[in-house]
Amino acid sequence: MTKTIMLQGTGSDVGKTVLVAGLCRIAANRGLKVAPFKPQNMSNNAAVSDDGGEIGRAQWLQSMAARIPSSVHMNPVLLKPQSETGSQIIVQGKVAGQARGRDYQALKPRLMGAVMESFEMVRTGLDLVVVEGAGSPAEINLRAGDIANMGFATRANVPVVLVGDIDRGGVIASLVGTHTILSGEDRAMISGYIINKFRGDVSLFDDGIAAVGSFTGWSCFGVVPWLKSAARLPAEDSVVLEKLARGTGRALKVAVPVFSRIANFDDLDPLAAEPEVDLVFVRAGERIPADAGLVVIPGSKATIADLADFRAQGWDRDLQAHVRRGGRVIGICGGYQMLGNRVADPHGIEGNVGEIRGLGLLAVETEMAPEKTVRNSRARSAIYDVALEGYEIHLGRTTGADCTRPAVIIDGRPDGAVSADGMVSGTYLHGLFASDAYRAALLKSFGIEGGGENYRLSVDRALDDVAAELEAVLEPRWLDSLMS
Repeated sequence: MTKTIMLQGTGSDVGKTVLVAGLCRIAANRGLKVAPFKPQNMSNNAAVSDDGGEIGRAQWLQSMAARIPSSVHMNPVLLKPQSETGSQIIVQGKVAGQARGRDYQALKPRLMGAVMESFEMVRTGLDLVVVEGAGSPAEINLRAGDIANMGFATRANVPVVLVGDIDRGGVIASLVGTHTILSGEDRAMISGYIINKFRGDVSLFDDGIAAVGSFTGWSCFGVVPWLKSAARLPAEDSVVLEKLARGTGRALKVAVPVFSRIANFDDLDPLAAEPEVDLVFVRAGERIPADAGLVVIPGSKATIADLADFRAQGWDRDLQAHVRRGGRVIGICGGYQMLGNRVADPHGIEGNVGEIRGLGLLAVETEMAPEKTVRNSRARSAIYDVALEGYEIHLGRTTGADCTRPAVIIDGRPDGAVSADGMVSGTYLHGLFASDAYRAALLKSFGIEGGGENYRLSVDRALDDVAAELEAVLEPRWLDSLMS
């Protein structure tokens, strides 16, 4: 019989994703058949699953931790924010429509069927399923029709472990407050809690554990320190971009403008891991650094809106100056579309702006179309003649004179474009920098060494290290009972 456990948080960004990945790797290392599951995810960091649909990138990573192929059923509902109030809705890997926040709340009860169907498919034949919640069960204003937290847990009868982030402060109040405001039915689902992101001497929190226990009666299943290895894993939420170190003074500075709807920003992780690369994320109100050798324009879930904001920030002028100085530019997916002369949206897919002028660095034009391209792809760099492997998730078709010089060849067909002087290029292929050979060739063109470490293998090793760190601090009897 398949065992199941669900990790829910006292808030967002408490570290559930990494803990689920770590538990999946612990189980896999113990010889168990294990899978991750997240009923509902909200993220523009998407992946193409092995069965050909869109899922949250976090569930793709967790499936890697579990050492099994990824599936759309691991994340049956994916919300991809396109504006402050609305999102594209992906159900079991395919676009099911768009909805504003209030409309989506009314839609959620109808999505529970797909969630439960996927859950049954995922857990069939397994020893363990580790489920990740979203946000917090303490958001009781969203409890009616909930499919992400207690709504799912009570429907599927899955015990819950609550995760509290001590680094942000107030963890005792967060745990006790959650206990206080949950209904009796929801409260009964919680079997214990984990304290995450602890710094210093763990024994200093002994009185805290006693206090939480006296108020709630819950058991503590472990006090987890900052997991050093987690920094080597791809991040899911763009909130992490606000926390990255800057200005390391390394050989090559790579600047990345951060859009409001930045998508698949983990494309940059392999570059960030390079010892000689200083990856700088440029936030609103900041300038693109004049000493950057390369500017990467990343993906976007709302190309037209983010392009308008790009201009409003003055980044278009910075980019033109960068190119005049001999700087290089690479655009990926939405970033590639922005580099052209025009982006047209005759069907109103992204809103009521029918057309916008592009940045004019590539002689191409893009027209948005309702059909969405979602696929894993094998490719080859037309610039460096090295193998690539990645994925495509995009709307629209891009054509123009510079497309006669493709940036890559995907499954035998040309993709992307390169400017006549070779300084600006764009492609729809995500995962470009994950190719060790491509990374090495790119960095060599800047006169530095790189690409020596197998990036995918380094992520896999980081998962093993996270698992080892967790095994050392989680309550052994609870962990063993879960894994037996």
